[in-house]
Amino acid sequence: MEQWNIWLERDLWLGVGIVLVATTVIYTILRAVVGILHKRLTTWSKGQDGNWQHFVAVVIGRTSRVLLLAFSLLLALRLPDLPGSWQAALSHTWFVALALQIALWVDTGVRLWSRSLVVGKHGGSGYNPVMTTIISIMVLIVVWSVMLLSILANLGVDITALVASLGVGGIAVALAVQTVLGDVFASLSIGVDKPFEIGDFVVFGEVAGSIEHIGLKTTRIRSLSGEQVVCANADLLRQIVHNYKRMDTRRIVFKFGISYDTPSDKVRQVSERVGEIIRATPKTTFDRAHFLGFDESQLTFEVVYIVQSSDYNQYMDIQQEINLQLLDALRELDVRFALPRRDLRLVGERMPMLKVAGVPHQAEHDADDQDQRLPRFS
Repeated sequence: MEQWNIWLERDLWLGVGIVLVATTVIYTILRAVVGILHKRLTTWSKGQDGNWQHFVAVVIGRTSRVLLLAFSLLLALRLPDLPGSWQAALSHTWFVALALQIALWVDTGVRLWSRSLVVGKHGGSGYNPVMTTIISIMVLIVVWSVMLLSILANLGVDITALVASLGVGGIAVALAVQTVLGDVFASLSIGVDKPFEIGDFVVFGEVAGSIEHIGLKTTRIRSLSGEQVVCANADLLRQIVHNYKRMDTRRIVFKFGISYDTPSDKVRQVSERVGEIIRATPKTTFDRAHFLGFDESQLTFEVVYIVQSSDYNQYMDIQQEINLQLLDALRELDVRFALPRRDLRLVGERMPMLKVAGVPHQAEHDADDQDQRLPRFS
């Protein structure tokens, strides 16, 4: 009967009423303040996703209504007189609510930061998404782990054994998945060092193609023949990778040969005409054209020039135009391109001396040092 009388006490219901009214008022005020700040910052940062106002507006917008109501209730509970045990419980509740809200704010900030790095400040290409994803995941794991451990410690739980067990378990997991972790850290290295990015044309080993995707474990490459090549990140970093997308210019060296019958004055003119042709070709810089040497069946020229572009198709168009103009120029100079040729020579055998009645006579067909030559075949 006495227990029921407690619920009929006027002071109890008065305190409950004060707490409820105060909670409602405080919650309304806090909601209004948060809403006004979020609205003002959103208005200021409209069209400017990279500034600090937008960052703060998004973080404030992540304020939990449940935790805001909990804060309002905790503030209202400080108005009436409560026993000491209630005060201790409220202090723990304050810490839990504040830790959860801070963790939510940090979580939102980290996600927004990683997204801004990937997209770029002005919508262009930013950092490697793999690198930012790995870093953001690691930061979020640390944030939420620290939050949970701090809450447990505040509630009186001994976390020493828990931290030690987590450390031992982490070492065991790392040893079990060391191959996967090697590829993950290789992916992080690719993101930080940036030897190549998505869209780059690379060549390594027998693979040549464009980077399509850089993942946590593998990198996918679209080869020239059309198929997709999947390579582990750790194995890829052990290769010598040629990144052709970052090549601003292309140095070209090519050779051609003319006939041995060409007079020396026309050989000089050939070098001059090659230089004139390349200088007149757009997007090229002439370097040199020399009569290099005497090869087996030709007089060899070596030509060097620079293409002011990294586009391979454009280089081939330029080389084709140079070849066509070179063909016309040699015809104007009456100079022939060299063709493979062989000269065959047969040497006749010496005929023996004849002896008749002890008197030596010369053979009727004396072949003394006479060479019989066959016609020259080309």
